[in-house]
Amino acid sequence: MNEWIAVVTITLLACISPGPDFALVSRNSLLLSRRTGVLTAAGIGLGIFVHVCYTLLGLGLVLQHSLWLFSALKMVGAAYLIYLGIKMLGAMPAVGQFAIPATASSDLAALRAGFLTNALNPKTSIFIVSLFIGVVGPETTLPMQIAYGVFISAAHISWFSLVAMFFSNGRIREELIAVRHWVDRAFGGLLVSFGVMLAIAQRSH
Repeated sequence: MNEWIAVVTITLLACISPGPDFALVSRNSLLLSRRTGVLTAAGIGLGIFVHVCYTLLGLGLVLQHSLWLFSALKMVGAAYLIYLGIKMLGAMPAVGQFAIPATASSDLAALRAGFLTNALNPKTSIFIVSLFIGVVGPETTLPMQIAYGVFISAAHISWFSLVAMFFSNGRIREELIAVRHWVDRAFGGLLVSFGVMLAIAQRSH
């Protein structure tokens, strides 16, 4: 029971911590649609499963002790965030108050964006590996460890779906839709900043 409490507490704190996942879901639900935001949240949950799977397979230990492999993951993640951010920074004012943004995504694109943003995030990798190594005991059965992984993924999907529903609220969207290109640029700037800080942190090691 104490192990479950630790997993739940740490997971919830990790969910609400601001980062690329939050920025992407907020942006997609505010500027595109609630459906797009929720699908982005689902993609984030799928990304969590990638980290859980390689951790349970023992590759988490390899990442933890292989400097070049973890460095490569950091640089790929940084490059992807900067790429997404630059695309958003180029957002232009829409013609007509309720015109559909030119950056509107398909369902698959929303899932893919959420998945890649999380799966390539080295901070999530550190979180999952550290959680399973530092909190989950060696005596914990594999089914229980899988249950932890399912909970962590479900918690992220639930939290970011709530974020999507909040930012896709009609009143909030009406207030910001007229300046959505500036909102898009602001979130793009956040993602670029996350990517640059990640790259700088990597170069400093």
